[in-house]
Amino acid sequence: MDPDSVKSTLSGLAFGNVIAAAARDYQKELLSQQKVQTSTNEEVDLDELMDDPELEKLHADRIASLKREAEKRQALKRQGHGEYREISEGDFLGEVTGSERVICHFYHREFYRCKIIDKHLKALAPIHVNTKFIKLDSENAPFFVTKLAVKTLPCVILFRNGIAFDRVVGFQDLGSKDDFTTKAFENLLIKKGIINDRKDTEDSDAEDDGVDNKSRNVRSSTGNDSDSD
Repeated sequence: MDPDSVKSTLSGLAFGNVIAAAARDYQKELLSQQKVQTSTNEEVDLDELMDDPELEKLHADRIASLKREAEKRQALKRQGHGEYREISEGDFLGEVTGSERVICHFYHREFYRCKIIDKHLKALAPIHVNTKFIKLDSENAPFFVTKLAVKTLPCVILFRNGIAFDRVVGFQDLGSKDDFTTKAFENLLIKKGIINDRKDTEDSDAEDDGVDNKSRNVRSSTGNDSDSD
């Protein structure tokens, strides 16, 4: 092959490689500029959003709503909401008339099924702060036991604006078994309208309450019957 022809071919290849490399560099530069431009546009859009009066109003409304909710919860807690408390007969009227919605468990300290109700109400009270959860020893409240016709224990009476409108007597609405879940009890109370429904609830009674009814010297209901007062 002619040496001059070989040199010409090699020079052409070298020139072609240079052009290809230049083309690749140019393409990279274009992509880099596009990224910078996109980033700048995003920054401008964010700045515009920050100055958007509608967005600012939504943010302010949300903050105000959260503040009102926090203040409401604090006010309810001052009224005894958010916990499951024992009251005396002398406090009963003030407690049930002092809140819009009240759950009162009439119990006997030696009845095992009353202890089961205690466990579930104690789990639900901190969750459903809009409703007050209280308990009253039936032996120490003969007047209201008679007045409210409490015949069978446990008896959970539901009050709205100081008026008893419904009740849960024994476990007959809970399958008449001792091993119902807190979720099942919660659903029953939601159905009766004494607590609000809520999304994504967790079963609160996954933990054992540590009470063995075979080893405790308590009066327990047998079969499908609850304890009668």
